Amino acid sequence: MATKVGLLHLSVAINDAMSLKDKRRVVKGFKDRLAHARNVSVAEVAHQDSLRRAVLAVAMVGSDARYLQGALQQVVNAARENRAWVLLEYDIEMI
Repeated sequence: MATKVGLLHLSVAINDAMSLKDKRRVVKGFKDRLAHARNVSVAEVAHQDSLRRAVLAVAMVGSDARYLQGALQQVVNAARENRAWVLLEYDIEMI
């Protein structure tokens, strides 16, 4: 059986953040909603000390690469619809 890992990187700008506390509230809220609604793991992996930038990594494990690709694309859509930030770029890869 072949196991696949889908990895998504989301780069976002949080323009309304006035402090790191504001930024972390926005990021944590999205991470919590995403982890609760979907079977994924989420971590902030870059720009942790930047006031208005964040990079999130979203990982998902499964046996069907097409399913993983579709599920991660839904995460991209959710990130794009999030009004608390602007999605700057994203990258999906299968490992």
